[in-house]
Amino acid sequence: MTETIMDTLAYTDQLGTTITDRIGNTPLVRLDRLTADLPGITLLGKAEWYNPGGSVKDRAAWSMVSDAIRRGELLNPAKPNRRLLDATSGNTGIAYAMLGAALGFKVTLVMPANISPERKTLLSAYGAETIWTDPAESSDGAIRRAQTIAQSDPELYYYCDQYSNNENWRAHYRTTGNEIWRQTEARVTHFVSALGTSGTFTGTTRRLHELNPRIQCISMQPDSPFHGLEGLKHMATAIVPAIYDPTLADRNIEQSTEEAYHYSKLLGRTEGILVGISAAAATASAMRIAREEHAAGRHAVIVVILCDSAEKYLSERFWTEDH
Repeated sequence: MTETIMDTLAYTDQLGTTITDRIGNTPLVRLDRLTADLPGITLLGKAEWYNPGGSVKDRAAWSMVSDAIRRGELLNPAKPNRRLLDATSGNTGIAYAMLGAALGFKVTLVMPANISPERKTLLSAYGAETIWTDPAESSDGAIRRAQTIAQSDPELYYYCDQYSNNENWRAHYRTTGNEIWRQTEARVTHFVSALGTSGTFTGTTRRLHELNPRIQCISMQPDSPFHGLEGLKHMATAIVPAIYDPTLADRNIEQSTEEAYHYSKLLGRTEGILVGISAAAATASAMRIAREEHAAGRHAVIVVILCDSAEKYLSERFWTEDH
């Protein structure tokens, strides 16, 4: 039978996908050239820039937002002017802004004023309201300011509080850990992730340890309070996120900003992959594990979270400097 226009219109609402449907199920990318001289070692990067907002933070943001919607905190006709409020160093804010634009709620973000120009442009493009804080106070200053704003008008603002919100780590418990297990055919031996809110590491580690307690889960953080690893926390000197559980890590590695810069360029020039600075720092830590496992004569399948691409950092000077 010939299909009519009305027949077509009857099912167009089932065609295509929504923005939120695209969150998760990111690929694992082989980093074979980095490990070319380490036979028996497989290094895989979880390419989180495939998420629609361009980073791993889409997972947590959607988990927290959908939970807020279910509980009537957002998109509630009885609270039509309710805004999402949170402190962020960039990627979670971009994810919130994307979701707010797509679903129809307003977003207010409190951020250090020294975030990259690319991030500022993205937030403006999505229509988010931004409140800037002193860069010298890093993300902790943004957190304190967001708390003050939330307390000033609790009816207007829904304070999502990604650093204390359990839906942050649960997103990775439900998705990231299971994806890694499935994509490696249960062969993963090591998992490496940077610490910011700690949600990615916490949720993924909890799930992987359930699936196989022998998997080594390694957290990575900056090696000093004064660092250039945007979005990451030096836990010894920062406001420690309430969701962070230091007992989960089988090992913690402290990483320098300089080595992160080196690996940012190395990945671009040897693997054809341009990643963000924290992703490069995590890769440097994963390579430390790779060399240790090879020296011990062990085979290993190492998965590292590549939390975003380099597109938000290309204005940084280190790309054209020699290190």
